[in-house]
Amino acid sequence: MILLERGVFASAWALHICSVRPMAAEHEIPGEIIQHYEEDYDEAERLFSGGWGQVELLRTKELVSRYLPETPSRIIDIGAGPGVYAAWLTDLGHEVHLIDPVARHIEQAKERSDDIAVVEIGDARSLDYPNDSFDMALMLGPLYHLIEREDRVRALSEARRVTKTGCPVVVAAINRFASAIDLLHSGTIDEPEFRAIAERDMVDGVHLNTTEDPRFFTTAYFHRAEDLERELSDAGLTGVELLAVESIAWAAPDLDERVADPEKRRDLLDLLRKLEREETLLAATGHLLAVGWATSD
Repeated sequence: MILLERGVFASAWALHICSVRPMAAEHEIPGEIIQHYEEDYDEAERLFSGGWGQVELLRTKELVSRYLPETPSRIIDIGAGPGVYAAWLTDLGHEVHLIDPVARHIEQAKERSDDIAVVEIGDARSLDYPNDSFDMALMLGPLYHLIEREDRVRALSEARRVTKTGCPVVVAAINRFASAIDLLHSGTIDEPEFRAIAERDMVDGVHLNTTEDPRFFTTAYFHRAEDLERELSDAGLTGVELLAVESIAWAAPDLDERVADPEKRRDLLDLLRKLEREETLLAATGHLLAVGWATSD
């Protein structure tokens, strides 16, 4: 999936404690997902490559910033990948605890910043923290790769559990029609293998790369906006808000050049800001961002 890899879709320490603990057997990650991030694709550079990745990065930071607690606060970044957002939040003065199931991401996060409070292997479905540990939770990756609804709700419930009552849990998901958009924008509609994958995605959201071509991503789940909202609610999160991250930025024929020019970038981001809550366009974005508020058990 060309645009996914470029950034339209995709897709895991105050004392400098960097620990690695094995995940419980019940939470094993499918091998093809680990291979994708360990060997087939370098997630560390995705958000800095071209206009697509930079729009996702700029918009995600903007949206997350609206919900940030006062500095300094304790934030858990669940499924944080190579630590792009964890490093940013650390630079802002927050105490960030990063977990991800991919060993390569853990090493890349350590290389990105020495100041992230905790960097460790972990799984979103079973967080090794007590209730009410954090002022905010980010989950910007795990829902991409949890195929079963039960697992997704469990991960969201864990994020809610470790977040203080009344504090935000910010969650990213890939839009159900991301592959269909990619078919037309990248020209892969002329590649029968990818067209078959994209058409299947639209049926139930389960994205399975039946080829050996890493352009077509790896095992993933693509959400409808209403289903994402329902999953957050079922996990005990209240006041759920849905936002389009990139919205229809893919429609700009000169996106790379536009993002590189400060004035044109400002105009683009202003337009995306105006469109972010338009329900009729939520199916046209690459990524969805959902925000819910933690409640007590």
